[in-house]
Amino acid sequence: MATLQKIRSKGPLLVVVIGLALFAFIAGDAWQVMQPHQVQDAGEVDGESISAQDFQKMVEEYTEVIKLSRGITSLNDEQMSQLRDEVWNNYVNNKLIEKEAEKLGLTVSAAEIQDILNAGVHPLLQQTPFRNPQTGRFDKDMLNKFLVEYAKMDVNQLPSQYAEQYTATYKFWSFIEKQLVQTRLLQKYQALVAKSLLSNPVEAQNAFDANANQYDLLMTAIPYSSITDSTLTVSNSELKALYDKKKEQFKQYQESRDIKYIDIQVTASEEDKAAIQKEVDEATAQLANADNYTSFIRSVGSETPYVDLFYNKSAFPSDVVARLDSVEVGAIYGPYYNSADNTINSFKLVAKTTAPDSIQFRQIQVYAETADKTKALADSIYDALKGGANFTDLAKKYGQTGDSLWLASAQYEGALIEGDNLKFITAVNNASVNELVNLPIGQMNVILQVTDRKAVKDKYKVAVVKREVEFSKETYNRAYNDFSQFIAANPTVEQMAANAEEAGYKLLDRRDLYSYEHTIGGVRGTKEALRWVFEKAEPGEVSGLYECGDSDHMLVVGLVGVNPEGYRSVNQVQEQLKAELIKDKKAEKIMADMKAANATSLEQYKAMPGAVSDSLKLVTFSAAAYVPALRGNEPLVGAYASVAEMNKVSAPIKGTNGVYVLQMYAKDKMNEQFDAKKEEATLVNIHARMAGRLMNDLYLRANVKDNRYLFF
Repeated sequence: MATLQKIRSKGPLLVVVIGLALFAFIAGDAWQVMQPHQVQDAGEVDGESISAQDFQKMVEEYTEVIKLSRGITSLNDEQMSQLRDEVWNNYVNNKLIEKEAEKLGLTVSAAEIQDILNAGVHPLLQQTPFRNPQTGRFDKDMLNKFLVEYAKMDVNQLPSQYAEQYTATYKFWSFIEKQLVQTRLLQKYQALVAKSLLSNPVEAQNAFDANANQYDLLMTAIPYSSITDSTLTVSNSELKALYDKKKEQFKQYQESRDIKYIDIQVTASEEDKAAIQKEVDEATAQLANADNYTSFIRSVGSETPYVDLFYNKSAFPSDVVARLDSVEVGAIYGPYYNSADNTINSFKLVAKTTAPDSIQFRQIQVYAETADKTKALADSIYDALKGGANFTDLAKKYGQTGDSLWLASAQYEGALIEGDNLKFITAVNNASVNELVNLPIGQMNVILQVTDRKAVKDKYKVAVVKREVEFSKETYNRAYNDFSQFIAANPTVEQMAANAEEAGYKLLDRRDLYSYEHTIGGVRGTKEALRWVFEKAEPGEVSGLYECGDSDHMLVVGLVGVNPEGYRSVNQVQEQLKAELIKDKKAEKIMADMKAANATSLEQYKAMPGAVSDSLKLVTFSAAAYVPALRGNEPLVGAYASVAEMNKVSAPIKGTNGVYVLQMYAKDKMNEQFDAKKEEATLVNIHARMAGRLMNDLYLRANVKDNRYLFF
């Protein structure tokens, strides 16, 4: 069982790297119990629904994959939200492609997947543990050996941590295998669409000319900003006419909500700061005579735990690092306030030494039926090695490789190292080269031998008292009571808006809040407020008080209005329409003034009120020209330049930021030969990227419904 032997040979180190614990804690939010009246589905794609339970299973599967691939034991709330979004997006995309592929007869065969495994270059394969240690590339033989071993494995014959590792690895591979099929199907569909978008020599020549031909121009313009908006009026009929013309631009494919809300963050009072300062002062005085730094630092509530290991300077908080060189061994620095993390601090430089940053070692793990048998066997192996036995031969005798491994400081610095993990790392760090150590760890013994040490650096032991300046319970309760009274006195959006400022609260607006969002105002822990907005609230209503953030925020939300699926009304988009109509009216007035001036030269146009001028060089048809005088891009400049006559003043041109006239005075061509095949290949690639936008069209047609906010 080669793979199992490999896992065994890396046991304690693997525990340190992956999670510093024997048992993984399953992360994720607690499952929300569904009430009978609630929607039972997390969402729907093209009429096919997925239940909340099935979606949660997909999330849990992917969570375990992420934890294994990243070597972590849990995910925080923000990471879980991102993960759920990724699972949902993958689910939707796969459903969209599956339907289109079925209509086209596209499938992915087992032979195709085997070809991918044989090639071994797919990006997904590089994320698996089945990589050759010498080349770093995917090794299908390692995969096949693992699958054979897993099929024969009897979990009752293995220590629980190894059985868990094997099962987790198998689930990981099963997930990767499914992803290979789905990504291959997507690639085939996109390739089919992309290959239907062809290029030709005429398009290639035009594309080449659009980039190669360059023009130099003079410009005179009158910016739209030279006319005051208030001098122009827009009628309702004009708004309606423009709305009808552009109505498709105002189609909304998913319901959204407009809200007003107040978010307050509770901060420490002056009394709170003084109390914490006093506690740090007392801890600093006691730090001088402390003997067990681990227990003492824990007892004073420091945010930086003490680990009895020599660390690189960079492992400590940045404010400690900045002051460390000014402190002698045994001395104390502080207390001092650090504004970067809002903490009051002091620290003691306990010890300083020079030590290797990376240590190579090899090991033999010894495990028998009982603790006594384990000790006896370990002593026997240890004595044999001391007597001159070959380490590798003995390791192989007990089903292990005896290969050397590197332990770098970066693998454990910054983590909370305790118990057997601390014992193991300490033993590796303290052992001399070629020294043998018989180390009891948990239910096993580890015979280890350091084989090399490198990268000697200055290392430190520092006991840090770091206390955040937090608000007290009294301060929080006072803010809670005041805010509660305000909400009770202002139960409608109108009242809340009218009285917020006088009460000392800042009223915030948010238009187009969607149910797939995870926060309100970027504040963590606002899921319940979001659920209220979309599930219970009626326009004009105000929510209750929500405690959120890191238990330091309070939130109240008022629902202003609901924007249903379909076309937005004229009233909802009238500001956008009005701005466009005003710009059009400004253009009409400027062009009329230019016509009335009977100007025939740039100098005459320059004499007009509000006129600005500019010189533009190396203008091409393929890119919008940036005009500093107008402070923006003007796409029509390149189009005019490509057909302009030399030294002839153009007619007035209605642009994006003003009305302008142009005069081309020079043109050139890049010193590059036209290559039809090269240009056509470039255009094909552009078309292929455009084909990727097809997913958006498929999404809109599929009438996707996202109800995840009801459950997660």
